[in-house]
Amino acid sequence: MTTPFARGGATVATPAGSIPELYEIANQLRIDSIEATTAAGSGHPTSCASMAEIMAVLFFRVMRYDPATPRAPENDTFVLSKGHAAPILYAAWAEAGAFPREHLLTLRQLGSDLEGHPTPRLPFVDVATGSLGQGLSAAIGIAFDARLSRAGRRTYVVMGDGESAEGSVWEAAELAPRLRLGRICATIDVNRLGQSQPTMLEWEMDVYRRRWEAFGWQALMVDGHDVEALIDAYDTASTTEDRPTVVLARTVKGKGLLGVEGKENEHGKPLPPADAERAVSALRAKLGGAHGPWAPLQPTVNAPLKATEPIGAAPTPSYAPGDKPVAPRKAFGEALAALAGTDERIVAIDGDVENSTYTELFQKAAPERFIEGYIAEQNMVGMAMGLAARGRVPFVATFGAFFSRAYDFVRMACIGHNAIKLAGTHVGVSIGQDGPSQMALEDLATMCAPPDMTVLYPADATSTWRATELAASQPGPFYLRLGRPEAPLLYGADERFEIGRCKVLRQHDDDRVLVVAAGVTLFEALSAHDTLARDGIHVRVIDLFSVQPVDRAALAEAARACGGRVVTVEDHYAHGGIGDTVLGALNGTGTAVRKLAVLEIPRSGKPAQLLDHYGISARHIVEAVRAMLHTVP
Repeated sequence: MTTPFARGGATVATPAGSIPELYEIANQLRIDSIEATTAAGSGHPTSCASMAEIMAVLFFRVMRYDPATPRAPENDTFVLSKGHAAPILYAAWAEAGAFPREHLLTLRQLGSDLEGHPTPRLPFVDVATGSLGQGLSAAIGIAFDARLSRAGRRTYVVMGDGESAEGSVWEAAELAPRLRLGRICATIDVNRLGQSQPTMLEWEMDVYRRRWEAFGWQALMVDGHDVEALIDAYDTASTTEDRPTVVLARTVKGKGLLGVEGKENEHGKPLPPADAERAVSALRAKLGGAHGPWAPLQPTVNAPLKATEPIGAAPTPSYAPGDKPVAPRKAFGEALAALAGTDERIVAIDGDVENSTYTELFQKAAPERFIEGYIAEQNMVGMAMGLAARGRVPFVATFGAFFSRAYDFVRMACIGHNAIKLAGTHVGVSIGQDGPSQMALEDLATMCAPPDMTVLYPADATSTWRATELAASQPGPFYLRLGRPEAPLLYGADERFEIGRCKVLRQHDDDRVLVVAAGVTLFEALSAHDTLARDGIHVRVIDLFSVQPVDRAALAEAARACGGRVVTVEDHYAHGGIGDTVLGALNGTGTAVRKLAVLEIPRSGKPAQLLDHYGISARHIVEAVRAMLHTVP
């Protein structure tokens, strides 16, 4: 069962809600939220009730949009950061005529797009929310896209007071004023109560105000149930262009819900049917018929639609086998800079390491499309979510290890199918002396966990260039694993690379063991091949390149040709990396697989020393092949 989203057939009258109408709409939204959650047997009606007037004023007095085309680029944009209040979001769109009100009763049912927390399965949702503290970051990305598009739209985001404890909120709060995003207006629903107890600040409104002002925002304190006060605040925000605005709305959790208004320990609890009936009856008694047919305020500035065709290839790389070695991270920067000139949809975000990730090359090529995110990885990925939702192709670059602190944003981007492109450099022990805090050694495990994430691990400059092109031109989220050390050139400029395909680099009719590697360990595998060949032992070497999806057919064929003996080698921990990927691909084929990986927390040292010390150098590959031939006939 899916939920149809076609505009209702009501005749239109006034272009914006009067004050009596807005109070009635707020109570209708409460009614809808109660009925939907009670029918579902789960949900958060008290969290919806506290923000009913906020939603009524925003949707039926302030925002300019067409409910029939919610993703039109000229429409004002709304992000519900407190995603557990999804029922009132759905109720507002139903009230606006986006879909029939009766579909609200399919809330949380299997097959209904009205899920417990919003996802972009719905045409009026840009990013998945529900993991708190992410909406403001996404709103920055959406607003930055509006600036690049020269669109006149404004971006509104409603947050909960409880999520203000998230550090990601303040990462976003400090950057928005620096970017001079005056067309963002955030609202905090300060209803005082969290899930299990009161929030940190409860109703200390002046503390909220001082904090936000200290970050450079215009902070406006209002009674969140006073429609006129809310209208005045949003009018002030709309005339403020030099800085973003936050509306601090003091509210009561469960406002208007008989028996639970302002009570603790009612979070996430639908009203039992009898209580729901009493609460709805009391609210219906307040509906005097003031609100009737309604038409939205139309956008005043049209924005051009972005191109939807795939991004074209960058100029052919100039790398060639035998050239001076090039670090994959540098080749990434060079490819990204070349792509900057091919399509204005590409945006780069970096976390104060652009001279290490080489996104500084993109910054020079397209400075207006480069965002210095500073050391705030959560906000960087959150901004990318918003940019991707609006058709941009955002590349986020930092050390691979530092994406771990933003992983919840990565997870939510995958849930929302936001096509973020992540470039993680400085991976594995091969980065050398900086030590384990800088070494991404679990990134393949985490990035391969979401099934829709494409993970590419190029070994040389040419394959990195092509991997960057693939990330830009193909839909969906991507992770590029990029080595720090300079690497020899393996591939010519005319070599083709594909998602889901590997490369067989060494092959002989008498191959006895298959060695699968990627990135820096590929060169160790090639060296081991040469050592073994001198002793008359032939091994087949595969550059895995595409870790997810993996080339199951090619791996199975190569393993079969090598007698079912496989050695994998990776600059990564043993769990969840290349070895486990190959094991999964060869499951059920009767293949014996020996994994060489980093088995302990490493320490500082020179790259070559560390590769050997942790058992993933050419010497260890040779020993593993010999041992496998001895034990597996």
